Amino acid sequence: MSTSIAARQPLADRPAHEADRPAHDAGRRSSAAAGTARESIRGPGAVAFSGVAKTYQSSAGPVQALDAISLEIAPGSIFGIIGRSGAGKSSLLRTINRLEQPSSGQVRVDGVDIGTLDEAQLVQLRRRIGMIFQHFNLLSAKTVHDNVALPLQVAGLPRARINARVNELLALVGLQEKADTYPSRLSGGQKQRVGIARALATDPEILLCDEATSALDPETTQSILELLRTINRKLGITIVLITHEMSVIREIADRVLVLEQGRIAELGEVWKVFGNPQHPATRALLAPLQHGLPDDLRQRLLSTAPAGRHERILQLTYRGEDGLEPDFPGIAQALGGRVRLLHGGVDRIQGHAQGQLLIALGGGTAAHDWHTLTQGPAAIAHDIKDLGYVAESVHSH
Repeated sequence: MSTSIAARQPLADRPAHEADRPAHDAGRRSSAAAGTARESIRGPGAVAFSGVAKTYQSSAGPVQALDAISLEIAPGSIFGIIGRSGAGKSSLLRTINRLEQPSSGQVRVDGVDIGTLDEAQLVQLRRRIGMIFQHFNLLSAKTVHDNVALPLQVAGLPRARINARVNELLALVGLQEKADTYPSRLSGGQKQRVGIARALATDPEILLCDEATSALDPETTQSILELLRTINRKLGITIVLITHEMSVIREIADRVLVLEQGRIAELGEVWKVFGNPQHPATRALLAPLQHGLPDDLRQRLLSTAPAGRHERILQLTYRGEDGLEPDFPGIAQALGGRVRLLHGGVDRIQGHAQGQLLIALGGGTAAHDWHTLTQGPAAIAHDIKDLGYVAESVHSH
């Protein structure tokens, strides 16, 4: 059954047999269409929270997991949710497919208040929302093929349609040769690819990722993130992921929500949040990615200029704003002395250069009004800090 974006029915009205749409029908969500859809919250894969709160009852009394969460997730986007342990990430994610029922507030998917759905409609909702997990949740007694086929068997599809769909999905995730293999014979990355294929079986509009890379090594994490990017680009699926790793958000997300004790600490485009974090929780989560002052340099750093040859140490910060990027000839000219890069790095996030550089100014360079070098066309960085001095070593020439 082929269904265009314009003709798609609301979740509450979709018949059960829509679950057997083949993957190539996802072409209805071309990258161009997805880009247009992102301009509006309405459309396949749109999610909106309005005043969502969740309170759990414990032996010690009520625990507020979520409090007054209101935000929108654009269709076809990749939306990241991050926070420290206990911040409410999983609780919020699981309200999207109503595995968690909010204590108050509304969650809308494709404009439908999912709190109003009856059991039959809820089954249809969950066929429209795939989910992948940190520990894969594969059935050890079933082959890769049968694990992926399971949602389609539950939906009652004929075997021929199931086999065709499973083969298509295994090709998408690069596991064509593993169809008859059991999970115990797979690597962690391969298991997660099976989990992704299974989550895509019913051609969902939304893919929920619950710490999907936390159990993987860095190299495998990169391959899974690339696969998720490919799925988002090719199929136009809205991806909502939770993680405690800011590096994952940096790699893949368009927008990010930072949760702290169940409340919105920060919300915005990834490059803006990373480039100029406002909340202490965001700054703490970003700390492992920052290029701070190395210990050996900190031990040598002096607050006043020493006798003899020395260097002034500056920290230059780039927030990704106004197209400003490091320009070493321009920096040297503006500072009027020899410039040496000591430490740091600049990342490109959504086309914006962000990071910190530590530089040494040689030759007893006089102090500047650093503020004038962070403003207007003369700016060499968004922020400049004068950290102090170090005695110049024979190796610094």
